[in-house]
Amino acid sequence: MKNKSNTPPQPDRQLRSALVSVYSKDGLEPIIRRLHELGVTLYSTGGTQTFIEKLGIPAVAVESLTGYPSILDGRVKTLHPAVFGGILARREQAHLSQLEQYNIPEIDCVIVDLYPFEDTVAKTDDPAEIIEKIDIGGVSLIRAAAKNWNDVVIVPSQDDYALFFELLNEQNGLFTADNRREFARRAFKVTSNYDVAIFNWFNEGTTDISFKYSIHRSDILRYGENPHQKGVFFGDFEQVFDKLNGKSISYNNLVDIDAAVALMREFHAGKPTFAILKHTNACGVARRNTLLEAWQAALACDSTSAFGGIFITNTTVDLETAQEINKLFYEVLIAPDFAPDALELLRKKDQRILLKIKTFEINPRSFRSLLNGVVEQDTDLKTETEADLKPVTKRPPTPKEVGELLFAVKCVKHLKSNAIALVKERQLIGMGCGQPSRVDALRQAIAKARSFGFDLNGAVMASDAFFPFPDCVEIAHEAGITAVIQPGGSMKDQDSIDACDERGMAMVMTGFRHFRH
Repeated sequence: MKNKSNTPPQPDRQLRSALVSVYSKDGLEPIIRRLHELGVTLYSTGGTQTFIEKLGIPAVAVESLTGYPSILDGRVKTLHPAVFGGILARREQAHLSQLEQYNIPEIDCVIVDLYPFEDTVAKTDDPAEIIEKIDIGGVSLIRAAAKNWNDVVIVPSQDDYALFFELLNEQNGLFTADNRREFARRAFKVTSNYDVAIFNWFNEGTTDISFKYSIHRSDILRYGENPHQKGVFFGDFEQVFDKLNGKSISYNNLVDIDAAVALMREFHAGKPTFAILKHTNACGVARRNTLLEAWQAALACDSTSAFGGIFITNTTVDLETAQEINKLFYEVLIAPDFAPDALELLRKKDQRILLKIKTFEINPRSFRSLLNGVVEQDTDLKTETEADLKPVTKRPPTPKEVGELLFAVKCVKHLKSNAIALVKERQLIGMGCGQPSRVDALRQAIAKARSFGFDLNGAVMASDAFFPFPDCVEIAHEAGITAVIQPGGSMKDQDSIDACDERGMAMVMTGFRHFRH
């Protein structure tokens, strides 16, 4: 490992003393016992000291170094020169002489686990409780020990206990400069993440716009969008899914899975619904009385594109449906649950990814890299209801058309712009997306519907944005479409309204555009 410090590489260091002050004691016992076996003097505080002494192992109270008890309800325990001097002193004569002058012992190792600030924020809105979980002494100990990594080993969190214990055993308490520098790297990762979490809590609701995120988990992907690109996922996949089967998840899988969850969020309540996605676009969506019927109807939307797709449903997958799904090659199948016999069958194809989804909630903020920076925005969480529909034509939509229009706008919202969705009997029978013009998107949707044998008479149309001209209405009418939903907002909205009136079509406007770039 390349040495990036301003000092020459340091020799190996044998641990003779360690300060232990942790929140989580899980996994700590074997470390304490091994340190004791190696003759390491242990210094500790409060609950950690009690934990060590209950193991029958002596620990020197930090108070005996500082001459002060823990005060202010534990807010001040270790913040004292007698502690930080022993950590920060360089192992050279000038500093060691000062330690001797003030009777300060050298501290060769610091083991810390911080108060769980993020967990506390997730569990409570009580500011007083949250404030008390902002660790001061612990962060200071970590930063001090990491700064002096040439001479001190810092174990900054419970996540690092295992590595420390492994090296402690293998090297009998001897730590190399590379060992110490690696722990220092981990230490500043811990404190930077901790500070970001605290800042974001304080910053919530203010007008200060700052892009700061702290994501603790990461997984190396097989590759990025293409094999010549490297890829890493930063996030906690297991918070959303239980992976029940299949190969490792790729970059493209993740992008498609994200799109699938966002789409099914619109439909997760109510009757069985099935969706099939390819390259983040829905190529099949259907709602029926049974899951098998929903699967069959979704597949019928575009049976060609379904090959190798991402499948998602809002209902437990039963054996009968699993038998039909199993006939087709797919990358990922997502469901709230799987019947035992269905899971047994689907697992026979060991490369197929099966995910049990725990929640359809999605992040209310989204961001992406652009140019030399990042854009962040509110996630488009708007789901139109009947109350959002504003009839603008002489003929209002029928009750049946209202239901179809609401289904259609949920579908079009998740297609790349320019986008058109054609729906009939709660089935996405045609879709056009990613087109340079809305007319192109509509023509694509009509052609796709006809290529799979759908009758467009009585279908409805949803557009992700307004119609600047009446041409889409005219084309839709010629195809047999009877009702339209769109956000409105064009200076020429009236032209499209007039075109509908001339043809006896119904049109509603929502006021909500759903661009998706």
